[in-house]
Amino acid sequence: MKLGISSYSLYQAMAAGDMTIQDVIAWVADIGAQHIEIVPNLGFDFNSNPELEDQIREKAAEVGIDISNYAIGANFITDTEEAYEAEIQRVISEVDRVNRLGAKLMRHDVASRSDTTIARFNEDLELITRACQRIADHANSYGITTSVENHGYYVQASDRVQTLIHAVDRPNFKTTLDVGNFLCVDEDPLSAVQKNMKYASMVHIKDFYVRPSHRNPGEGWFKSAGGAFLRGAIAGQGDLDMYEILRIVKQSGYDGYVSIEYEGMEDCRKGTKIAFDNVKRIWN
Repeated sequence: MKLGISSYSLYQAMAAGDMTIQDVIAWVADIGAQHIEIVPNLGFDFNSNPELEDQIREKAAEVGIDISNYAIGANFITDTEEAYEAEIQRVISEVDRVNRLGAKLMRHDVASRSDTTIARFNEDLELITRACQRIADHANSYGITTSVENHGYYVQASDRVQTLIHAVDRPNFKTTLDVGNFLCVDEDPLSAVQKNMKYASMVHIKDFYVRPSHRNPGEGWFKSAGGAFLRGAIAGQGDLDMYEILRIVKQSGYDGYVSIEYEGMEDCRKGTKIAFDNVKRIWN
């Protein structure tokens, strides 16, 4: 297991102007992490600052950590065929960026809808599948593995993620498995992690506080698909059984990159560092 940090965890500090992405990379190395996961448009932007590609790659090499994964949004549910094709081409161009950064893993979203029913998902599956196949085939020329993450409510349940993986049917299309995000669709994380570990190219460690729908805790919480209240927590301090989750990941034989993804209300540097230390201690 190679434990590292998603740049998303330090978004709070970057948005406030307290850290640049280069500062984040140095900080990640300083706390003993082995890699950084790059999540653009949250604190930094390649389109307005293209020289960041070289700067990020060089900074990671300077401090001796890997660039593990590159994670972007995407939505192949469009109003026109032209927009559908444009979105595919945009994501393909991002694959080229992953190659320039020197990473071998990429997560891209696939779809977002207000109607998140299984009937709608089944209707959209072929359209989503074709897009993912074309992107994975392009990525394969670089030796890059693409993936879908379990988030966004629409393609979040473990069965839907598996359905898409099997439909795409490419050896380099897998899942970025977020151990906490299954709660957003009211799925038991222990069961879901167990089911999807064999498809994981990347693992995110995230924790949540959970309260039932009839106990509104107030500011700072959001609702699951079923109405439960959720709030980001420091990994190992929330309501997920982090010991059992990490046991499942470890016993699966997974030996790839694991990223801390912190989105709690505490200071992001403090929360991320405590989460990192907790996961390292629990894993060992």
